[in-house]
Amino acid sequence: MDTEIKSILKKETFSKEDLVRLLSCNEEESRKIFERSKAVKDEQVGKKVYFRGLIEYSNYCSKNCLYCGIRAGNSRYIRYQMPDEEVLEAAKYAFDHKFASIVIQSGERNDRKFINSIERLLREIQRISEGMLHVTLSLGEQTEETYQRWFAAGAHRYLLRIEVSNPELYRKLHPNDKHHDYNKRIEALIRLRKVGYQIGTGVMIGLPFQTIPDLADDLIFFRDFDIDMAGMGPYIEHKDTPLYQFRKELLPLRERFLLSLKMVALLRIIMKDINIAATTAMQTIDPQGREKALLVGANVIMPNLTPVNYRQNYLLYENKPCLDEEAEECKSCLEARIALAGDEIGYGEWGDSRHFKRRQNS
Repeated sequence: MDTEIKSILKKETFSKEDLVRLLSCNEEESRKIFERSKAVKDEQVGKKVYFRGLIEYSNYCSKNCLYCGIRAGNSRYIRYQMPDEEVLEAAKYAFDHKFASIVIQSGERNDRKFINSIERLLREIQRISEGMLHVTLSLGEQTEETYQRWFAAGAHRYLLRIEVSNPELYRKLHPNDKHHDYNKRIEALIRLRKVGYQIGTGVMIGLPFQTIPDLADDLIFFRDFDIDMAGMGPYIEHKDTPLYQFRKELLPLRERFLLSLKMVALLRIIMKDINIAATTAMQTIDPQGREKALLVGANVIMPNLTPVNYRQNYLLYENKPCLDEEAEECKSCLEARIALAGDEIGYGEWGDSRHFKRRQNS
């Protein structure tokens, strides 16, 4: 079996069958994948890890995705939207500490007040940082006009996770209504590329009804769509969601974690020069989860800059770590974790996707 894995890993391009076999590897066999992915990472993107200071701007959401803790139908959370001054304070912290980049994340909304608020914040962030702080947005599906307005105001990257690339599975994970349409999700990614953003997407790993071939198709989707960055991690259930009823049918957490590591590693091998995040969900299962993701191919990490008083109300999944860590504590902790992984932090560097740059120059 070990010879078979080595043979597949020598290929220039993986077929779906190859990916299914690699994703089905046991823990011992997986080490060969991880050795290869680490070598690709070191050669293609180096040992620098880039910080993206995370600001969880608001937990208001217009959608009712069946897996998400801040879904519109969950009445247990106190809904909030951070005041501008708190967002700008977090952005200033990132700028002063040479993060060079932040992520503004929120539940999905497309009302005029929300769109205007984001545009105003982007312009102010550019003003206080003299244009030196890059901004990634993760604010869901919007019109091309809105994406254009935010791009003109200073956003450079956009993360819109598809969660699954299989349309049938997508329909099982979302309400059957006009607000949850797989094709609209794909169309939004196409609009983002047209406007000029560096495009990021991602999936959850270990979902109810999900198969190994589904995950292989996810990797093929990333490759064929030619993404610039990815954020993906294990599915972790939330008791206030409809999918919680299927918790006994899920893979054990450790298996979801190993499968997530394999997804990160294989994506690094397939798309050698993109940015890949070591997501917080990895650490939810394994205390060293983010370091392990860095070791197999990830090169981006997101310190949480959201004020502590909001974090309990921004739980997309349960058992999220670092809820009581202030920004400075989170920064120090991640510095130590990155050092343990043998990497260094690219302070003061935007860490733009090399893949994006190469495509722009081709």
